[in-house]
Amino acid sequence: MLRFGPTELIIILVIVILLFGVGRIGKIAGELGSGIKAFRKGMEGEDAEKSKSETTESKTDEPEK
Repeated sequence: MLRFGPTELIIILVIVILLFGVGRIGKIAGELGSGIKAFRKGMEGEDAEKSKSETTESKTDEPEK
């Protein structure tokens, strides 16, 4: 198995910075962060919809008085 130590990770980081530049890496990181935020928001919205529909179904199952 390949295991990367701190020295190898630093070398890889330096190569990535040289290839892409600091500005582009910051832009990519920002886009990645906003994508993760949108994904989490979508997952929370899905959970909220499920709980909302379960609440609605339980109210319709009750007999009317």
